[in-house]
Amino acid sequence: MKIGVCLPYMQRGISRQNFKDWCRIIDQGPFYSLSCGERVTGYSYEMRNILAFAAASTERVRIIPALYVLPMHSAVQAAKEIATLDILSEGRVMVTVGVGGRDKDYAALEASFKNRFQKMDDQIATMKKVWRGELLDGLEEIGPNPVQAGGPPILVGAMGPKSIQRVSKWADGLYGFAMDGNADLINHFFTSADTAWQESGRQDKPYRMAGFWYSLANNAEAALSDYVFDYLKTFGEEDARNIAKTMTMHDPIAIKDGLDAIEALGCDEIQLVPASADIAEVDRLANMLAGR
Repeated sequence: MKIGVCLPYMQRGISRQNFKDWCRIIDQGPFYSLSCGERVTGYSYEMRNILAFAAASTERVRIIPALYVLPMHSAVQAAKEIATLDILSEGRVMVTVGVGGRDKDYAALEASFKNRFQKMDDQIATMKKVWRGELLDGLEEIGPNPVQAGGPPILVGAMGPKSIQRVSKWADGLYGFAMDGNADLINHFFTSADTAWQESGRQDKPYRMAGFWYSLANNAEAALSDYVFDYLKTFGEEDARNIAKTMTMHDPIAIKDGLDAIEALGCDEIQLVPASADIAEVDRLANMLAGR
């Protein structure tokens, strides 16, 4: 199972040097990829700029937007951004898309929260046309051509059976994120994807990527709990507090056991999302994995 790390992007005071240090450690290994998520409201840094910086600061690891909340944006603009990132990274991009669940993010960008599932389906078709160099109605050639012919692989962050079924018609795989690293939940996502791919007549199997939140910084338990509460509080503070209390991936043994359980499911790749921007998060993780 390949292991990737999400760069920190939701803490105040992160500097250029912080991002450089994270990219250096991740690119040295034992990691396969780095990723960054997209938020608009709530204090956060912008995903596209972070990943462009990471592409220029690394030579080896895959670069993964995880994930583009695609219906908030123009399909053509997203296609240009992703193709350009593929060029900057010399073909190291794998993109993850989804519809998100934060209506305030949509509102901040003056985008409609309605019909976002159908919109994403249509956007993917448009993006693939742009990547193939096909002309859109009434427009000149858009470009650029990505390094990877036809465009980078596309995974989808989807959880419900209906959502997984509809994306099985065009996605290359599924990103099944379980906040607490619950292997049973991740297995549910993977088996749902396998079924959906078969029912859609796909001959290929979906790429399986998982993810969970963790912390290995000083005061890791408190750091993880605070991060989860801050991330989820927009959906209700009481529920956010209760969920934050259930997090266990703040101990090396728990993280190792979680990784073993998820690997046993046939997971191809996992993204570990740190609770803080402390460099110890990725430095200690690298040392822990070296001895795994």
